[in-house]
Amino acid sequence: MERNVWRTSSRSGSNGQCVEVRDRGAEIDVRDSKAPTAGTLSFDPAAWGTFVNGIKTDGARA
Repeated sequence: MERNVWRTSSRSGSNGQCVEVRDRGAEIDVRDSKAPTAGTLSFDPAAWGTFVNGIKTDGARA
């Protein structure tokens, strides 16, 4: 993931219902793409990695 660049998931559709993520090194930020100035959630990289891996694992079971 390129640092300090907001990006959306490659699985996001064109309906505008997505989140954006950016890697700042020490933190991973997440925001609503429809309201980018409304605030962000920040996670440490280890917590973000656990979250993403959990989604991938659960998605593989579906």
